[in-house]
Amino acid sequence: MKRFFAVAIIATMAMPLFAADGAATFKAKCAMCHGADGSKAMPAMGVKPINTPAITGKSEADLVTVITKGQGKMKPQNVTADEAKAAAGFVKTLK
Repeated sequence: MKRFFAVAIIATMAMPLFAADGAATFKAKCAMCHGADGSKAMPAMGVKPINTPAITGKSEADLVTVITKGQGKMKPQNVTADEAKAAAGFVKTLK
């Protein structure tokens, strides 16, 4: 029984190590088009700044949908569900 609790405690402590990092996901998958701070715009390509209240005010679920399914000229991104959720959470912090 003690061994079970020890394994459970170690597993619980290690879980954050495996969680997706929203800033790292954004930097790797999103910043090339949207800029490191979300302010980049490329009108000819349909890229708009995403550090605006219109975007950061959306729900996390709505942002995950945009990331995973695309919207307008933005194509769906090749990310895991955890990465999409983490990136969406990071987008909500942009100013």
